Amino acid sequence: MSIEKDDPVFRGFQVTELHPTFGAEISGLDFSQPIPDETFQDLLAAITKYGFCVFRKTGLDDAGHVEFSRRFGELDDVKRYMQNGRKLRYEFYELFDAGNVDENGQTVDPASPRAQYNKGNGLYHVDSSFNPRRASYSILRAVVLPPPQTGGNTDFADTRTAFAELPEDMRQMLIKNDYVVAHSLHHSRKVAAPEFFKDLDPTAFDMTRHRLVQLHERSGRMNLYTAAHAHHIEGLPQRESDELLKTLMEHATQDKYTISIPWKDPGDMILWDNTAVMHRAGEFAGGYPRDMRRTTVHDSSSQAWGLNAKETLAQGFVLDGGPAAMMASASRPVAV
Repeated sequence: MSIEKDDPVFRGFQVTELHPTFGAEISGLDFSQPIPDETFQDLLAAITKYGFCVFRKTGLDDAGHVEFSRRFGELDDVKRYMQNGRKLRYEFYELFDAGNVDENGQTVDPASPRAQYNKGNGLYHVDSSFNPRRASYSILRAVVLPPPQTGGNTDFADTRTAFAELPEDMRQMLIKNDYVVAHSLHHSRKVAAPEFFKDLDPTAFDMTRHRLVQLHERSGRMNLYTAAHAHHIEGLPQRESDELLKTLMEHATQDKYTISIPWKDPGDMILWDNTAVMHRAGEFAGGYPRDMRRTTVHDSSSQAWGLNAKETLAQGFVLDGGPAAMMASASRPVAV
């Protein structure tokens, strides 16, 4: 399935398509002043069509990043992590620390609990599927980058096209069975760093529930909503569930559905729709600071809460003190 070519011309910016089925680089936007409403509406149309959009050298600071993000909806914040012992490096609670720099500006020790925890970001995932209210958009901005030859790309997978191109019998089976998947942050962290989290049992904690196949409402296309956080499919034996989730992840992350996006300059920013694509952090050579800051928009679609009660509480981790501290903190959920 290729990108449709008969859409109207976008107003206020130019689009360079990055992949036959998804992804675009947006140029010509002036981030030094508020984006006009009609241009912002076209930007929403672009992210709906392409799943993720790349912006180069935006010039945005933290305040501008947060202000721009608010136009997409209600923002998540890091207050639950502050309650569990993490220190805030920024003025804004709405900024998530997606880099490897500590509160003193030093590169995080690769052997530290935080570095082990961050290994989960290297698995294909969607942000906040482990929360009762999932994320719609994520907006990630580079502040400090390692040398370009050291890696550190962000990779994306087109889960809408991946679903559309499943074998017909499998696609119809998934639609008919309407599977519900239990998502767990503990699960993805253990998969990514099994030795460090060897004593962590994801089943000891509550999980959130979201449908595996669902309508992406803005585009009208069906989407395969899976991720590294997906622990099991409800109602299936564990082995059968594991095999199906593995099959679907391997299908959705084939080369023809994925693309790797390099970060070139501080101020580069990527906006993506977690209900249309998966992403992962690419590997890069250690020893270099990589300061990345992300805002996360709460989903406002009819499927935002999945099958979770709105009173459900989110969970956080303590990033200092080792696995025992992390597990202890995870048993103390805090309000979303």
